Amino acid sequence: MSPRTRDILVVGALLAATALYAAAGVKWAPHPFEDAAILMRYSKHVAEGHGIVWNVGEAPVDGATDFLFMMLLAGLARCGLSLETAVRAVGLVAHFATVALVYAGVRRLYGAPRWMAVVSAGYLAVGPGLRYASAYFGTPLFVLLACTTWWLAIRLSREGASLGVAAGFALSGLVMGLIRPEGVLLAVLMLLAVVSARGLRGSGKAIACFVVVFGVLGGAYFAWHWSYFGHPLPNPFYKKGGGALHVGGLVSAVRGAARFLLPFSLAFAAALRKRATARRIVFPLIPVAGFVAIWVLLSDEMNYLWRFQYAIQPIVLLAWPPLVMGVAREWRLPPLADLARNQRVVLRLLAAMVFVGLLGYHHRMSRLPIQFTDGNYAVGTALRGYAEKGYTMAITEAGLIPLYSGWRAIDTWGLNDAWIAHHGGVTPDYLDRHKPHLIIFHAYFSPQTPVPRETPWDDMVLGLRDYARERGYVLAAVFGTSPYDTQHYYVRPGFADSAALVATIRAVRYTSMSSGKPCFNYAMLRPIDAP
Repeated sequence: MSPRTRDILVVGALLAATALYAAAGVKWAPHPFEDAAILMRYSKHVAEGHGIVWNVGEAPVDGATDFLFMMLLAGLARCGLSLETAVRAVGLVAHFATVALVYAGVRRLYGAPRWMAVVSAGYLAVGPGLRYASAYFGTPLFVLLACTTWWLAIRLSREGASLGVAAGFALSGLVMGLIRPEGVLLAVLMLLAVVSARGLRGSGKAIACFVVVFGVLGGAYFAWHWSYFGHPLPNPFYKKGGGALHVGGLVSAVRGAARFLLPFSLAFAAALRKRATARRIVFPLIPVAGFVAIWVLLSDEMNYLWRFQYAIQPIVLLAWPPLVMGVAREWRLPPLADLARNQRVVLRLLAAMVFVGLLGYHHRMSRLPIQFTDGNYAVGTALRGYAEKGYTMAITEAGLIPLYSGWRAIDTWGLNDAWIAHHGGVTPDYLDRHKPHLIIFHAYFSPQTPVPRETPWDDMVLGLRDYARERGYVLAAVFGTSPYDTQHYYVRPGFADSAALVATIRAVRYTSMSSGKPCFNYAMLRPIDAP
């Protein structure tokens, strides 16, 4: 049997094992997470022919950020797939493709032993990629392009890279940037890594192709984006960036990178054994360290399982083998074939135990924090019957409820509202302009607890509560398993369905997304400031 045939069989076994693990070892979320539902709403509107809009009939707004992923979902929806099926299908295909690509990269790029390729691919297989697909995020697709682009960067770092490889690297980097905007920065960091390995003169083809592809094709997209949306950057960047440094975002990114890559730090430490191998560390560290560092520019909202930093995993999984290849020879360790039979058995058992422990570590640290039905999904489906009435909601977490209700929605946090993102927050005058029929906010208080005033989120929530009270809104519900973590629902009085909406919301079986337990309606109790 040829080595190529054996590799094909091993890849097939890895993919089959990944499928079994996905079926038996992954808790699949019952519905999308909040940010995932936001993108799905945009895809739905694109599929229906309304353009990239948050509310049908209004000006375009780039709140989805994942442009190509959004368009891909819209295309699949136009072909007849449900949005939920389309998201899961893309995520699963991308994850399986990345597993195969990592294995093939370790084998083909370095000629590394088969066991190294199995370690890298197996580690990726049981990691958070499947959990992102479970939560309906598009992260696996972005990481597939990160893996492809890094594969080509490794080829460029060697002597004799062709013009085709250089062009492929630039095009892959551009696609990665069109899937998520930070992909542009990751592509630039990968190019810098190539330059560090080859020098400016040896990187001429790579630099030239990169400048042409990003300058012409990327520049055309950027000009269209600015013209279409009215702003050069995606809307969430203005809200989550704000022109300030976010130390919390950087700390979270470093923590996530450490958890992702801890087992492979030994390989980087081993590379310090001599100067020649130590120099190899620089090449992968440029994109890894640089990509972790850029998250100081944004706040850390909705960074579930460090999905914003996940792209560094395939970089390291493709980079560690050459750091340790040759260690046995340099340290004059005896070949496995020269050992006694019982010694070989013991070593193989130890290696198997280490491998299983490695997979167990990655499995444990990749568990989603939310695995139960979210009460917001139940509210969204309950409100669906009023979708044709043209009602408006103002809501702090604009994912599940706007998607499944079909209502016009004001995202009061500003991720999907250009006016709010560029004016520092929602105001009473802005709400008066839209006269929302329903106000929904997630707060860390209830009518029976003191009100915190610690964060910008608290300030926004208190502003919404005061607005609702001053204008006579009816408090329909305050759902929560604790009075210190609640979802508030206020209904505007005086329109045809006011009473019906109050009754509909109060009748919802609202459950906690973190525990699965039924929530209590604290609006039914006497508030602490009541006589």
